Amino acid sequence: MSQGPDPAADGRPTRVIAIGASAGGIDALQRLVAALPADLPAAVCVVLHIPATSKSLLAQILSRAGPLPAHQAEQGTPLAPGHVYVAPADNHMLVRGDRLELDHGPKENGVRPAVDPLFRSLAASWGPRGIAVVLSGALDDGASGVVTVADSGGTVVVQDPADALVPSMPENALDATRDALVAPAHELAEVLVRLVSQPAPEEAVIMSDVHGFETDLTRGRPDGAASGFTCPECSGALWELREGELVRYQCRVGHTYSEEAFVDHQAIAVEAALWAALEVLEERGELLHRLADRMSGRQARSADHFRAGAHQALERAELIRSALSVRRAPADEVEEAPAG
Repeated sequence: MSQGPDPAADGRPTRVIAIGASAGGIDALQRLVAALPADLPAAVCVVLHIPATSKSLLAQILSRAGPLPAHQAEQGTPLAPGHVYVAPADNHMLVRGDRLELDHGPKENGVRPAVDPLFRSLAASWGPRGIAVVLSGALDDGASGVVTVADSGGTVVVQDPADALVPSMPENALDATRDALVAPAHELAEVLVRLVSQPAPEEAVIMSDVHGFETDLTRGRPDGAASGFTCPECSGALWELREGELVRYQCRVGHTYSEEAFVDHQAIAVEAALWAALEVLEERGELLHRLADRMSGRQARSADHFRAGAHQALERAELIRSALSVRRAPADEVEEAPAG
């Protein structure tokens, strides 16, 4: 049994609150931090899914929204009570004891930073002193992480799906774990203040580093059953990792997907493959037409052969173009479509 940081009067936080959000999450974050008190004894860590090339302005936005100063996390940043730390673009943010670590490891659910690595590192370092919060977002990011936090004795808090602009993340978090506390965004601060005002547990129940949960940098073959599927990111084989009723897929180098994220990113990979096939077929049709034109009149048989090949290639290209023109329903629409 390992013990996490002790609550002390030496400038360290008594607890750590980790918040995950995606689509619609900025509004929820602003409402939450606006109501947090300046003397909050906990540190707050925030992961918002953002493109790798974006310059995040979230720290400035949150600093203006409430009394707590917000900072973009840096490698080795010490955690302090009453401060908000925001994950920078293209880096996972992990909690390591009373400091933050930035990690450029494999993407999870197709994004970096991702919510689940933060939650799992919180469970590993802070156990029952960790609080995981899931706000508005698409798909099921965070569902795996809240299970780990709950299993380590930590507390899970979820934005009421009816209050979320995009309810999928809160809904899946609630499906994944029991006893989560639920409230609309403007009431979450009151819930968090009540939690951090309670006496801190004396000892942290640290979770073992199963499937590379602590670092999310698994190397080599993951421990799990071969899935028969391939990774949308690197085309490597995927193994199936089970956490109770939850299933995740992980490749040899560490790219990891929840079931919903895997479906979504596989669809993106399929579309990319179809566009590539369309380009090759149209290019082949153009090449064969040029050859047929050059041979016309002197090698009629070869010209006819090339022209027939060009016609066949362009017919196949047209089939693919027709398939690509069919609108793909978003995940939320697929979930709500009636059976049959």
